[in-house]
Amino acid sequence: QVQLTESGGGLVQPGGSLRLSCAASGRTFSDYTMGWFRQAPGKERAFVASINYLGGTVNDGPSAGRFAISRDNAKSTVYLQMNNLKLDDTAVYYCAAGPRTSGILSQSSEFSAWGQGTQVTVSS
Repeated sequence: QVQLTESGGGLVQPGGSLRLSCAASGRTFSDYTMGWFRQAPGKERAFVASINYLGGTVNDGPSAGRFAISRDNAKSTVYLQMNNLKLDDTAVYYCAAGPRTSGILSQSSEFSAWGQGTQVTVSS
């Protein structure tokens, strides 16, 4: 089972940027579909972005054009670059690992391993 550890969260002003990292250990990282989800206070966990083993990516609507997911298989790490952050982006961000597929995964039930989460707070 892959182990996931997120980092890079923090407090940022509206319009600012953050880059989240998720380091993986365990089985072959390059085979996994990797995803980012977030959970705001009082809301359900929601999909943000995912990247498959071929490098194919998908974003949810609110993050499209502002957030970019990428992966470095040599470092067993997936990233979420977040630009032009808004107040509504405040949430705990979770990294997740899912099965190898040439398609797109976006449902939390499709991911089998999760990190502990990292807090992102956007506030002036």
